[in-house]
Amino acid sequence: MKKIGIFASGNGSNAENITHYFKDHKNIEVVLFLTNNPNAGVISRGKSLGLESIIFNRSTFYNTKQILSVLQEHKIDLIVLAGFMWLVPTYLIQAYPKRILNIHPALLPKYGGKGMYGDFVHQAVSAAKETQTGISIHYVNEKYDDGAIISQKTVDIKAGEDPASIATKVHSLEYAYFPITIEQVLEM
Repeated sequence: MKKIGIFASGNGSNAENITHYFKDHKNIEVVLFLTNNPNAGVISRGKSLGLESIIFNRSTFYNTKQILSVLQEHKIDLIVLAGFMWLVPTYLIQAYPKRILNIHPALLPKYGGKGMYGDFVHQAVSAAKETQTGISIHYVNEKYDDGAIISQKTVDIKAGEDPASIATKVHSLEYAYFPITIEQVLEM
C-alpha cells in the first residue's frame, strides 16, 4: 500500500478531495495531514476523515528533522502539497526525490514564484486579461513553483471575467485532475 502525507496551510478542500478519491483504492491511501497553521481548516477536515493532523512551527520545520521522522514513522511514500505556503527545506527534498508534488493555480511558468498563490494569482491573471488559465502539477525543488511540470490543464476565460469566477473554474480543475495525477505518479 502506497501512503500519502498531505501538507496544507489553509482550508484543506483539496486535501479532503484527494482523501475521498483514494478512500477505497486498493493500493493507495492518505494517512496523514501536516500543517504549519494551528487554525487551518484542514485540521477539522482531517478529524472528520479520521486522519491524524500534525501541526508544526517554522523552527521545527526548518531547524530540525522532526517532520522527516514523522513521515518515516508513517511510512509515507509521497508528499503532496495542497495549498501549503512554505518553501520545502532541502532535507525533505533530498529524502523524497521526485516524490513531492505541488499544485499551482496557473499555467507555470506564468504567475508563479514567491507570493503568487490563491487569489493573488487569479487577480494577476484577470488584470493581464489572459484568455486562458489553468493548473500546473509539478515536482517540488528548492524554489517556489520551479520543479519539473508533470501535468497542466487549461480553462478558457471570458473577457471581463472577475478573479472569483476564475478561481471557481481553477478549483474545478484542481479537484478533477490533482488526484488523478497523484495516482499516475504513484503507479509509475
